[in-house]
Amino acid sequence: MTAVEDRPKTEIGAARKRKEDQRLITGRTKWTDNLQLTGMQHLAMVRSPFAHARITAIDTAAAKQAPGVVAVLTGADIKDTQGVVANAWPITTDQKAAAHLPVAVDRVACAGEIVALVVARTAAQARDAAELVEVDYDELPAVLDAKEAVQDTVLAHPDLGTNKSALWRLDSGEQGSGGDVDEEIAKARADGIVIEREYRQQRLIPAFMEPRSTVVDPTGEQITVWTSTQVPHILRFLIAATTGIPESKVRVIAPDVGGGFGGKLQTTAEEFATLAAARHVGKPVKYTETRSESLVSGHHGRDQYQTLTLAATKDGTVTALKVDLVANLGAYVGLVGGGVPVLGAWMYNAIYKFRAYRFTVQTVLTNTTWVDAYRGAGRPEATYAIERLMDELAQEVGVDPLEIREKNWITHEEFPFASVAGMTYDSGNYEVATARAKELFDYDGLRREQQERRASKDPVQLGIGVSTFTEMCGLAPSRVLGSLNYGAGGWEHASIRMLPTGKVEVITGTSPHGQGHETAWSQIAADRLGVPFEDIEVLHGDTQISPRGLDTYGSRSLVVGGEAVVRAADKVVEKAKVVAAHLLEASIDDVEFAHGRFTVRGTDNGIGITEIATAQFTSHNLPDGFEPGIDADATFDPDDFSFPHGTHLCAMEVDTETGQVTMRKYVCVDDVGQIINPLIVEGQVHGGIVQGIAQALWEEAVFDDQGTLVSGSFVDYTLPTTADTISFVTETTTSPSTTNTLGTKGVGEAGAIASTPAVVNAVVDALRPLGINDIQMPCTPERVWKAIQSAGANQADATTADAQPHFDAGAPNQDDPGDLPGQTSTTTDGAGQ
Repeated sequence: MTAVEDRPKTEIGAARKRKEDQRLITGRTKWTDNLQLTGMQHLAMVRSPFAHARITAIDTAAAKQAPGVVAVLTGADIKDTQGVVANAWPITTDQKAAAHLPVAVDRVACAGEIVALVVARTAAQARDAAELVEVDYDELPAVLDAKEAVQDTVLAHPDLGTNKSALWRLDSGEQGSGGDVDEEIAKARADGIVIEREYRQQRLIPAFMEPRSTVVDPTGEQITVWTSTQVPHILRFLIAATTGIPESKVRVIAPDVGGGFGGKLQTTAEEFATLAAARHVGKPVKYTETRSESLVSGHHGRDQYQTLTLAATKDGTVTALKVDLVANLGAYVGLVGGGVPVLGAWMYNAIYKFRAYRFTVQTVLTNTTWVDAYRGAGRPEATYAIERLMDELAQEVGVDPLEIREKNWITHEEFPFASVAGMTYDSGNYEVATARAKELFDYDGLRREQQERRASKDPVQLGIGVSTFTEMCGLAPSRVLGSLNYGAGGWEHASIRMLPTGKVEVITGTSPHGQGHETAWSQIAADRLGVPFEDIEVLHGDTQISPRGLDTYGSRSLVVGGEAVVRAADKVVEKAKVVAAHLLEASIDDVEFAHGRFTVRGTDNGIGITEIATAQFTSHNLPDGFEPGIDADATFDPDDFSFPHGTHLCAMEVDTETGQVTMRKYVCVDDVGQIINPLIVEGQVHGGIVQGIAQALWEEAVFDDQGTLVSGSFVDYTLPTTADTISFVTETTTSPSTTNTLGTKGVGEAGAIASTPAVVNAVVDALRPLGINDIQMPCTPERVWKAIQSAGANQADATTADAQPHFDAGAPNQDDPGDLPGQTSTTTDGAGQ
């Protein structure tokens, strides 16, 4: 135990090493795949190789005769017990969605869809037998791209009659939060600037450390489900709601989970299939996916086409923004997949003061792996688009990218600020964060170096990328979610149990998968109750221990779940105060509480809260009518979101002869409100930055013309390693949130939201003198090199001068240089140039 003199004066703000790390780093913990139960069987999945096909026959005879096989099940065998993989967020009342059965019965709609199950005594026997199942398919035409899907030429689900799932719109003129978008754009076309661009958000795969795994034990009074999930409470509810099993008979446990990033924010086909198989054989059954299965059948993220129109005055003051999205949902509408683009709807306007705004999204179904939440969920897509556009506006006006942002952003005196999208930003200071980031980055020095390289026609050019972002997190006020037809609330629950020995148990409804809740929640409770950090145990992830909760996603855990802990602790203190007044023989109005002790005002007469815990346990001397027990529960439903922000600056070197891009420097200054543990914050920011950089430079899920995932292994799906990244410079500023008593804001998604546009802006900035204003992500050396070659060819066509790149620091942005990735946009101004 830490000596008293070594303890921090307050736990909140202390850089405590995480309690969890000892067991997680050494592997001395329980995760789903290392669970061993008596009589446990193993499950393998037979999956479709086709993107779209009818199942005409399934021959299971050979598989049933294979060694160790207990059962071979088709979708028809378990049709009445397998349940449905639910969609919890139909964003419109007329949304089109196909029923998603865990095991297909007569048709598959994407490659990797489950068509049969094999239960055997060992995992190897199950996998071997699965290869013996013969499935006859009648292959059908498949639609794979979102733009093609809109045309309805080929239907992902013929019975629906269309690929269009839902059309959703937010309009500032209609909701009264701003003016008319079309009018503002028309004004800018007549006497101002209009910038039109199309950006592509490529498809990504949440490549968590631990593949998904599920163990189901149906042999007790309750069915117990251990699963690698972010959402045990939601899974329990949906198992009961879709299978008919009483909720009281279902227990879901999320043991230590090796990463999620939204990829385990699901009720999955594999979980329901394992449940059905276990009920069928009457024994515990375990399923652990292979990495190849994870990449093809675990849900994917992003996959949008973004068409954007920004209007501004000639001096660069923004006036209007119009956003039109086509979002690919894949073959099925996931748990919150249909709503992911909607989560970005309120963020495209970002930190800027637009007068008018319209957001429209058309979601579509295709014969590809289903798409759902991936770290940031809608907010990275929004930030990418607006931060790319602000660079385009700066280029058009002829000013520095930071100058155009400062001209248009909300100043710190204007908070709280009602945005054009209808959100109220509670607090922030973009000026301070940006000034500090510039200082740490040596912004002016790097700009000078950039000019020198351009002037000398250095083949390795320097680009500087800017991303000044905000996000909405702390999902979310229940009434807001209700107005959006979301199938759950946004509250969170916590309980505090004061044990007779003076120790404390904190039970939280959030379900961590690497965020450090056990440490941070202990720090919060320690300060609130005045008990040692080491004497607090945080319990989570088990619906029997923590029966109420809405789990972990959307950077909500601390902002909502942490506040519930605060309120439960305050209730404990108020209960204990009654006992303290009785034992101290004082009026309750004269009893004060600080640092874990109750004292009578003006005296040294006091008693510790842990002594009260013992006294209520014995109940030998309690106030008349006092019910023994000072434990307390609290549920917190926020009144609003919180809005962290930050400035990220990136320097990239681009070799114009090879297309190779190399990161030179990365600096970020984030404002995430009150910080509970700076070590945890730094870790979250670092992880998020790498994830966002990976989208900018490396990661992309690619299907061939038949709908086969050709990036289905880590040979082809390029994840970054430490060798691919550099050391980041990170700092924080603090504008406390006003939406919770701790003043906290979310941090889990910030890095992934901000870093992608910073990197791409830097790459494009290096190549702007060539007339290049976009390179489709990921900015691989091949794509960069092709863009450079095309730009050189276009310059040769336009002039009799040599076709070598001309790096002129003052060169204006040129028109579309040709058939380059992403070069589908135009720029106009009032003069018609």
